[in-house]
Amino acid sequence: MTDYIYRRNGHAAGFVRGKYIHDLSGRPVGQVRGTHIHTLPGAYVGELHDKMVVDKNLGNLGNIGSSGTPGNPGSPGSPGNRGASVSAYRDVFEELLK
Repeated sequence: MTDYIYRRNGHAAGFVRGKYIHDLSGRPVGQVRGTHIHTLPGAYVGELHDKMVVDKNLGNLGNIGSSGTPGNPGSPGSPGNRGASVSAYRDVFEELLK
């Protein structure tokens, strides 16, 4: 089963495979460490909350270093739209795509 990551509007933005986050085409874009989300080079981005990458205003939790090259697992298919999410936190998935 694929664990999808969604945007606030309910559209899938990516998926988790192991300790990596990939966009929907399979390109690796981030790292998962517990609930902490980091870019591939290691910069802290936000937290995994309700299948979204959000800013919980925890400050900067630092840089965990580069992950190396995790490879491309391919596209997992489309999960469809889960419906808009009402969250007190700002969606920061876009930070992984920079």
